[in-house]
Amino acid sequence: MNSSFLLSITTFIYGLAAFLYIAFWVFKKPLPGRLATWTTMIGVSGNLAGVIMRWVESYRLGVGHAPLSNLYESLVFFSMTIIIVYLVIEMKYKNRIIGAFTTPIAFLAMAYASMSPNISDRIQPLLPALKSNWLIAHVITCFVGYAAFAIAFGISCMYLFKQRDTGGKSSLLAHFPNTRVLEELNHQMIMFGFLFLTTGIITGAVWANSAWGRYWGWDPKETWSLITWFIYATLLHARMMKGWGGKRIAYLSIIGFVAVLFTYFGVNYLPGLHSYGAS
Repeated sequence: MNSSFLLSITTFIYGLAAFLYIAFWVFKKPLPGRLATWTTMIGVSGNLAGVIMRWVESYRLGVGHAPLSNLYESLVFFSMTIIIVYLVIEMKYKNRIIGAFTTPIAFLAMAYASMSPNISDRIQPLLPALKSNWLIAHVITCFVGYAAFAIAFGISCMYLFKQRDTGGKSSLLAHFPNTRVLEELNHQMIMFGFLFLTTGIITGAVWANSAWGRYWGWDPKETWSLITWFIYATLLHARMMKGWGGKRIAYLSIIGFVAVLFTYFGVNYLPGLHSYGAS
């Protein structure tokens, strides 16, 4: 068994976990919830094992590098980070329904990495520009931030659903955390993600200077990273200085995550970016 096969199996495990969390939410039976948690733990263990195996395989091929150097590897790391952060939240808040809105994101990211014909899972030698520890720091910090924003996106959707049910008539929303808890958890995730995104942009600038002799080049990925940063900075400023809350923060959180997705995926179709394939 190689790492790609193990990670493909992990994709289906994440899919099963997402299904079980949704079943737990819809049918309100404890068994699917417990199974969902255990399935998620098995999945993230397989994810981590796959990352480690891929790292070892790269050394066996004589190209030895951390498995963070291309789109496939970054998606695998992104999925793993989402699940780890989510499990911490589940253990802290003892609420599994949040998993119905977060584990599907990890599943979709893994599925895209494993099944898209446009993404290669081959281990290849690093290009000169990628041979830097700053790149590793940049990728890790950015994707921890992205994972936090992904969970904030799921929580924002939950908040918007919950606040519409003012009379508490919906049985599907009855076991959601109350809006105050969701709003505070959303804020914590955004603060956490913003810290790591800021660090990721800084380490990316240092890496860019090491690789190309300039800290900032205004290519599409850099520009959209900065736009994403400003969206979340505006959100945090509005909440702390203007007293914004509720729906406005939830909508801004959703917009911010759309910007994250465009930064990560959309700009790959634009010319002039510093993507993983750049030299």
